[in-house]
Amino acid sequence: MIKYLKYEEIDRERWDYCIGNSVNKIVYAYSWYLDIVCDDWGALVEDDYIRVMPLNHGRKFLVPYIFQPYFTQQLGVFSRNLLSPDNITEFLEHIPPKFLYGELNLNSYNVISGEQEWKKMLNHELDMIRPYEILRQDFSKNTKRNINKAEKNGLRVVNNLQPETLVSLFQMNKGKEFKHISDDHYKRLTRLMHTLLHKNEGETYACLSPENEVIASAFFIRKDGRLIFFFSALSESGKELGAMFFLIDSFIRNYSETIYTLDFEGSNNPDLARFYKSWGAQETYYPRIEFNNMPGILKAVHSKYQKWKQGRNN
Repeated sequence: MIKYLKYEEIDRERWDYCIGNSVNKIVYAYSWYLDIVCDDWGALVEDDYIRVMPLNHGRKFLVPYIFQPYFTQQLGVFSRNLLSPDNITEFLEHIPPKFLYGELNLNSYNVISGEQEWKKMLNHELDMIRPYEILRQDFSKNTKRNINKAEKNGLRVVNNLQPETLVSLFQMNKGKEFKHISDDHYKRLTRLMHTLLHKNEGETYACLSPENEVIASAFFIRKDGRLIFFFSALSESGKELGAMFFLIDSFIRNYSETIYTLDFEGSNNPDLARFYKSWGAQETYYPRIEFNNMPGILKAVHSKYQKWKQGRNN
């Protein structure tokens, strides 16, 4: 039996046991992670936490709705047993009707039945079990060229960069294009990275110029057999010198011949997808679903708002 639980009703110990022992476990679904990225979240829970589904919620135009939290690529249904399309459908049907609108990224193990509309979201993953020399053979010519250029430019990679430095580098560069990311989001992101470092489940890499300037940096999550390329920043000089190529190459060298999978976290953006694929990563997919049961006038207002938001973010 599936039931909806409010945040205060969730048994966190049982929840995290379910996530940690699920066939599709991923860091985004642990209770401590959700506590950082969500203002409020509830969950669908089946029986004695055999299967669970987190639901991050808020209000838009005074209407309760469900949305994907920042810094969580995939959520959806997690299970200690194999999942069928019927299992996923049953969970989706148990989303409380008070939530009139929803945008949800499920996970790659959540197969949607033919009747449910969904959008295919692209991810890229690289199996790290092979030796570095073999992995490098699958790098694109452009990637190899940029790595060689970075070596000639005298760049070097170091660990243990503070998360605040990484976030600051992003804000001064690519972050200028992302006006929808608020100060609160950056605070949550910084707290999240510090928490992962404290748990020994994350690490920072930084690429330095010959003048010891940080020109590229990245944070990787290391948990449950996955290495997630979680957050990165690159300066203009870093672009010119091939710094991010050099950084990722160093990371792959360090984790080659391990049982980890390097998860690049996307993307449907053609340029990013091309970059991730250039490392020999394989395409994987996960479903995104949306539903809108709002009354007619609210549905029209929301549609206009979504178009305005998309235009602003572009």
